[in-house]
Amino acid sequence: MRAIYLDVNVPKALLTKTLRRVWPGVVWSPLSPVHVAEVPEPPLPGPRWIRVRNRLCGICGTDLSLLFIHADPDVSPVALPGLSRFYLGHEVVSEVVEVGPGVTRVRPGDRVIMDTRFTGPTCLSQEIDPPCRHCAAGNYLLCENQSVGRGPVGVGGGWGDGYTAHESEVYPVPPDLSDDQAVLVEPYSVGLRAVLRRPPRPGERVLVLGCGIIGLLTLRVARVVAPDALIVAMARYLHQAEMARRLGADEVITDRDGYEAVARLTGGKLYKGALGNRTILGGFDVIYDAVGTARTLQDSLRWTRAGGTVVMIGISPKRFKSDLSPIWHQEVDLIGSLGHGMERWQGESVYGLELVIRWMREGRLPIEGLITHRFPLKAYKKAIATAMDKRSGAIKVVFEY
Repeated sequence: MRAIYLDVNVPKALLTKTLRRVWPGVVWSPLSPVHVAEVPEPPLPGPRWIRVRNRLCGICGTDLSLLFIHADPDVSPVALPGLSRFYLGHEVVSEVVEVGPGVTRVRPGDRVIMDTRFTGPTCLSQEIDPPCRHCAAGNYLLCENQSVGRGPVGVGGGWGDGYTAHESEVYPVPPDLSDDQAVLVEPYSVGLRAVLRRPPRPGERVLVLGCGIIGLLTLRVARVVAPDALIVAMARYLHQAEMARRLGADEVITDRDGYEAVARLTGGKLYKGALGNRTILGGFDVIYDAVGTARTLQDSLRWTRAGGTVVMIGISPKRFKSDLSPIWHQEVDLIGSLGHGMERWQGESVYGLELVIRWMREGRLPIEGLITHRFPLKAYKKAIATAMDKRSGAIKVVFEY
């Protein structure tokens, strides 16, 4: 089967990372740890394993970060042994074509989305009993046994024909959801988790910093959770700003330098010190940073009121220098948010994917206009270039099979 994957090879990764500055095409060369190849399809490795064929798969920023070797070799996750190979593509809806004799969750012909398969093994997929505290709570992406290396791992991924997985690593798609809806369930669940890590309260002032697909979906979830909050989006491109308004933003900041706009919209006081040093007293109650760079972290902390919260939805996988002093002198809370898991909503414990599907069925989470470009896998270079260049008007780019 066809697959695009990355082998963990530190010398090749460092060489590619260095050469990419002057030779962007190095990522597709033999010098790179990235491969586009035909991979032999193995037999199912256990009774609870399944095989799927892909129908639709999104191109995600995490995939692109791996593909272009954005991570530094000394960031925390790289210290974990984890997997030796990453098959790219996890925002994928697929059809089950084969199941092992012990599978009870799905059957051939069912559609599924990838749940934990991309992020590595869990207690469930390794059939470890008793599970760790996080898997027992339904937060599988935080599994404490993910690098134990017990049992088989799947072959293939979303950027390809299909893959094999333990039945616990996929999530069933109900028949009434379209493939387009299904492919956006996982990214919507990322926004859901971020918002529920620090839900906005009625009347609070909220900023969603960054209007790529995750920022836009976070904005929409925030509007569902807090219909009476003032929600502001910060967008770089016109098409992103237009979509932010459609999804419920009250205001959109398009200035590259947002300090003046933040002070105006929140009533905060902007102070300017030496050497271009600026900060705001009395900013947003909560900021969801959907960009995760040194610049956005520094700005977010300075744009949040004393006692407010910054939620980091993602982060650039590299070391960077940023001013964290607002955490101290303004008592700003800094919270991380990873993927999806078990959530608490209106007194109910509910898995994030399930709640997103429920809200999609109720019409609360629209998808119209979010998928902007579709490509066959053979046009993968053009598809990836389109996803990388937001001037193309891209919001979500997908592979269609």
